[in-house]
Amino acid sequence: MLDIRQLQYFVAVAEEEHVGRAAERLHISQSPLSRQIAQLEDKLGLTLFERSAQRIRLTRDGHTFLAETRAFLTHGNRLEALAKRLGRGDEGGLCIGYIENAMHSGVLPESLRALRVGRPQVHIALYNMHSAEQVEGLRQRSLDIALLCEPPLPGDPDLDCAQVLSDPMLLALPETHPLASKAELTPEDLAGQEWIAVQHKESALKHDNFVAACARAGFTPDIRLEATEPLTALGLVAAGLGMAMIQHSLRHHAPAGVLVRELAWFSYRTPLWAAWHKVNLRPLVGIFRETLLAQAQPSKLADAA
Repeated sequence: MLDIRQLQYFVAVAEEEHVGRAAERLHISQSPLSRQIAQLEDKLGLTLFERSAQRIRLTRDGHTFLAETRAFLTHGNRLEALAKRLGRGDEGGLCIGYIENAMHSGVLPESLRALRVGRPQVHIALYNMHSAEQVEGLRQRSLDIALLCEPPLPGDPDLDCAQVLSDPMLLALPETHPLASKAELTPEDLAGQEWIAVQHKESALKHDNFVAACARAGFTPDIRLEATEPLTALGLVAAGLGMAMIQHSLRHHAPAGVLVRELAWFSYRTPLWAAWHKVNLRPLVGIFRETLLAQAQPSKLADAA
């Protein structure tokens, strides 16, 4: 049977790509850590790492094993936490996966606050994960609810979903920009400007969809810089390096020096979906799902329509 400690060691080395740094993170010596990894490989009959004098990196099989190991450990942590909560007499717990926009938009915090009003003893475990990882977590039952940028495929035999946010996009530009004082902005105004694009970690398709939306609106963005998340893009706008489109829910996060403008003619929106397993084994999951949908639909979908 697999040793959970060895699996934890394996994940640390895989994430650090360096045995020494992993040993520091785990508060153990480097030599015992190397032996534990070698013993795990012998037990599995599988080479997990490619080793060189400079670094250690996962093999193709190692990447596959890492994904399954993380899911296994997440589920193990959930079981341990559940046992402790039951031992304390708590009402139960929820494991929720989310993407960053679920936090920025307020959908997740508002729903959790509403839940805790009547159930203050409920334990909540939050996991910031890619959408694909969340879908797998739902299938493996290591997650109860997932907040995703894209829904599961139609007709999925295991999962169900509902849209909880349709976030309009706003234009962010430097306060010193020549267009900042113009009362009404047109697509022609934006066509010749320098742009900062957000290249989403979730999917390159989001970037393509944004460019296509700009073309439909009547202009093509001249993209000079790309950021991996919108708060970074706002920082670049504040530095005067270009303009960017951000979600409406991020308007209060704009730093000094950034002006945020609505564009009624720009129809592109950023969706947020909630997903869950069709077979609900615990009432608390259903209660939170209904709380989430009740919080999101009136305040988010109607306003964005």
